[in-house]
Amino acid sequence: MREALFGLVLALQFLTRIPLPIACPWNAATCRWALRCYPLVGLVIGAALAALASLGQGVPIPLLVISLLSLWVALSGGLHLDGVMDIADALGSNAPLERRWAIMKDSQVGSFAILALVFLLAWKGMLLWALLEAGVSPWLWVIIPSLARFGALLLLRLAPLARREGLAWTWRQHLARRDLGLALLPLLPFFGFVPGGVWLLGALCVFLFVYGLAMVRAFTGINGDIVGAAIEGGELWVLLSAWSWWWFGMA
Repeated sequence: MREALFGLVLALQFLTRIPLPIACPWNAATCRWALRCYPLVGLVIGAALAALASLGQGVPIPLLVISLLSLWVALSGGLHLDGVMDIADALGSNAPLERRWAIMKDSQVGSFAILALVFLLAWKGMLLWALLEAGVSPWLWVIIPSLARFGALLLLRLAPLARREGLAWTWRQHLARRDLGLALLPLLPFFGFVPGGVWLLGALCVFLFVYGLAMVRAFTGINGDIVGAAIEGGELWVLLSAWSWWWFGMA
């Protein structure tokens, strides 16, 4: 139990900007539990979004959308947006493989990174707007960040790593298939509350398959930036899938 609690704290410290001034031991057991807690961290973020959406009823939708989007970015600290921007600059360069890797590591931000950031946030904002207008279940806001973080675990476990070094390689050593099942377990009850919840999980798997193939083709494998970007892409894709479920259900 102690290792599980330490793992949850580590996951919160790594994936969010929630202040937790607790020194946790870093070892194989706590690292494994931290990975298992990725979806739980998503539930924490989602619960905050759902609470804001409920409190913001009656607020003009554009203001509520920008508030939700701001909270979403603030809780994660923009950690995964950085991965999206790095990948956009690398792919936009049309450079050879080694140069693309160098661009990903470069702290400077290029025009492709800015474009990727703007369009990602714009699409998220518009989909939030559409779903708020549709009056979807508040449970949807809870499950979306959690599903995306579970998707990151799937990608980390199943996709080939580009290099035997870095954070992704370190995390991968402690992630087994059994851990994926334990990570998914807390999400199962929510599928009963979210209409089309299983459909959202299936849609996420399709996204991860296509995204993983594209990253392996472009970079020969994945790294930490690519896994982080999968969280942002997964959230956007699940938002789009939720809107599609509602739209075609209403048709």
